[in-house]
Amino acid sequence: MILRTALLQLSSSDDPAANLPETEALVREAAAAGAMLVATPEVTNIVSMNRARQRAMLRSEAEDVTLARLRIVAAELEIWLLVGSLALSGETSDDRFVNRSFLVSPKGAVAARYDKIHMFDAAPSTGETYRESSGYRPGAEAVLALTPWGGLGMTICYDMRFPELYLRLARAGAKILTVPSAFTRPTGAAHWEPLLRARAIETGCFVLAPAQTGRHRASEGPERETWGRSLVVGPWGDVIADGGEATGVVLANLDLSAVEAARRRVPSLSGARVFSGP
Repeated sequence: MILRTALLQLSSSDDPAANLPETEALVREAAAAGAMLVATPEVTNIVSMNRARQRAMLRSEAEDVTLARLRIVAAELEIWLLVGSLALSGETSDDRFVNRSFLVSPKGAVAARYDKIHMFDAAPSTGETYRESSGYRPGAEAVLALTPWGGLGMTICYDMRFPELYLRLARAGAKILTVPSAFTRPTGAAHWEPLLRARAIETGCFVLAPAQTGRHRASEGPERETWGRSLVVGPWGDVIADGGEATGVVLANLDLSAVEAARRRVPSLSGARVFSGP
């Protein structure tokens, strides 16, 4: 079975209302090119490092305009749409935000949702520090969505550094793993491609990683830069498509038979042994 997919590479600003028309236009472009599964990056609705700005702009899932509009568009175009993630407010008891990924069906229904488990608390370069856990509540549940092409394992960005999550999703039936991201430039240059290829090789899955790119416009607070280079990686670890640094649509055809072929060649998922220590 061949699945035509599209990754959207965005450069979202800190204004959700301004970002939505750009996102919708690229979704429509992807569908016009024949994509049956379209995926957007992490924090599609807003990229901001200013908590006050986020608090003023963000809404709950029920009130989020980006999700509501993209559900309508998915139904109109009759496509599966992975809204890579949206930053949402009003979802937690401690007033933190959530970073939530949505899989929308061709009927416009939310078929699955996943809250990012691993928070990016790191200092990737001099003068660049992130404490995602101070503003966002981590999720606690891995999610495998069922699609016409088999299981789809939903993850987000920093999750990719934790291979146990991906192994569990693959053993549960995932053939495709999604990793929508807003990766920093220092870590992107060093780790982006190697980590994604490793997750594909370990699991024998296709990996779809739509990414934010470039310098993100900010009306309040510092501007952020992201790595871009949205990737589609095959189950043998080969890079099928690379989005470079420009915004736009990255198309790729996935031959789903390659998943079982890779797993037959190196059956590491079924060959893992129980051991003791250290």
